Amino acid sequence: MRYLRMFSNAVIAGVAGAMYLSVLVLQLNPRVPLFPTEIGPLIVTLTLSYGVHLAVIFYALIVLRQLVAARVVSPGWISLRLLSWLFTGAAAAVAALMWLNLRAFGPMLDPETVRRMAAGAGALTGCALVFLAIALVHYSFGRPASLFGATLLSLTALASLSLPITARGPGAPAPLESRALGVDVGFSVATSGPRVVIILLDGASLDFISAAAVEGRLPNFGKILDAGAAAHLATLRPTQPNPIWTSVATGKLPYKTGIRSNARYRVWLAEEPLELLPDFCFSQGLVQFGFITEQPLTSAAVRARPLWSILSGLGISVGVVGWPLTHPAQPVRGYLVTDEFYKQDTLSADPDDPSAVYPTEFLNAARLAAASRAVAETPGPASEAPPPSVPPEIAASQALAADRLYERVDQALQSSSPVRFAAIRYRLLDEAGHDYLRYAVPSAFGDVTDEERRRYGNVLESCYALIDAVVERAIASLEPGSLLLVVSGFGMEPQSFEKRMLQRAIGDRELSGTHEGAPDGFMLAYGTMVAAGRKTRASVVDVTPTVLYYLGLPVARDMDGFARADLFRPEFTETHPVTFIPTYER
Repeated sequence: MRYLRMFSNAVIAGVAGAMYLSVLVLQLNPRVPLFPTEIGPLIVTLTLSYGVHLAVIFYALIVLRQLVAARVVSPGWISLRLLSWLFTGAAAAVAALMWLNLRAFGPMLDPETVRRMAAGAGALTGCALVFLAIALVHYSFGRPASLFGATLLSLTALASLSLPITARGPGAPAPLESRALGVDVGFSVATSGPRVVIILLDGASLDFISAAAVEGRLPNFGKILDAGAAAHLATLRPTQPNPIWTSVATGKLPYKTGIRSNARYRVWLAEEPLELLPDFCFSQGLVQFGFITEQPLTSAAVRARPLWSILSGLGISVGVVGWPLTHPAQPVRGYLVTDEFYKQDTLSADPDDPSAVYPTEFLNAARLAAASRAVAETPGPASEAPPPSVPPEIAASQALAADRLYERVDQALQSSSPVRFAAIRYRLLDEAGHDYLRYAVPSAFGDVTDEERRRYGNVLESCYALIDAVVERAIASLEPGSLLLVVSGFGMEPQSFEKRMLQRAIGDRELSGTHEGAPDGFMLAYGTMVAAGRKTRASVVDVTPTVLYYLGLPVARDMDGFARADLFRPEFTETHPVTFIPTYER
């Protein structure tokens, strides 16, 4: 019976911990209203997941204490002494999570939400200290539970939930913003002029490129590093393609774009979806084990004008291929092939989806290009050197298949419909980095055998060589005055030993590379007007303002990024001052 009473206290503490975590989720999702129909399902879901595990952990700690303690205690069904310690642990742990998530996800949240979340985290921290004081008093004096102590514990428990919720506010749905094609900027825009070409790379590392380029193994990246400009790009958390590339496209932080993660998250029976799950507490396991379901995002979820919409509204032709969150395709002046044109479930292009390409009359041309022979199988136009070989380990890669397909489509559409702004995305390096980083940098892992290093050590660099060939073709296509940008929205770093062991324990695919810690991406610039050299660290939200500046357009003051004029030569910047407009949102 004694151990059953211990278990009842552990269950109470586990439920309290789940409720604290519910408060954290609500803080990160300030749009969710505090209706019983919304918070009830959330609390139940987190209790059935985190609460159960916390109860087991608390019970194990209590039993362990009984086994090693000199004096065995026999707690009541609801023990003031025991619960004060358990509440201290639960409140302190979740308060620490609040502070960590506030630091990690600050750019995802608007300033008012950050202020409210800090107030809530401070309130929970104060309550944890009160819990600790109650526990220490009863431990020091050994007094049995008193009415005053029980009342103080109950009031503190109530305050630990009500104060963070009060600081958080009632919540309200986010307003939708209009993104009409026309933009009245009050000045004339030249529809002819220099071109801007952007190559988007998922998971590419400037340090890896620099080391290989110095040794001559990536000659075209080396050409940019020698004669062009390079800068690291600070990225965002969660480091996922949708929020990162949307911020790149808009020059705005996620709380303005409305894209805070790769998907919306649905809690069973709740109507309002979650936009962001907490970090540092394995919250993605809620999705993996079915406690929460993912709801895919579409281009309609973006609440800010992307670069191609701005340029189209100003009469500048654009060609965008494979950019995340472009499906269904929105009207542009030029062409747009969405990231859903290639269907990963069928490993093929979908020629029957008219919303995958704009304008729809380009759909047949895109379909024919997708079925043609891969561009990477032929030598680049800049040289007669043989193309880089494809490692057999990634020959069947979905990312490689998608990259080749989109490149064929991009070249076909550009040849039939030249544009002033062109952008295409490549995903191969991200997929290869997740699987083969450990063999490329074995010193960071320590458990790589000589046989593994011999067999897989060059796989990742071979993938970089494929992208190096893409860069070669892009350089060869540049006219005088045009600008090439190679942009990595986020880098890749070694997966920690603890995370790899956890992946093994739960049967998940063990990754060697990760970008959960938000490693820097980079921006490389090449062209006749580019000032060579390494530049100071920039941000992913600086890309769109920089493109606008180079095209002679004003930067919107409601953008969070800056035009990086330091990328360009003095003869360009002296005649092209940075100008501003209040907003492009009309």
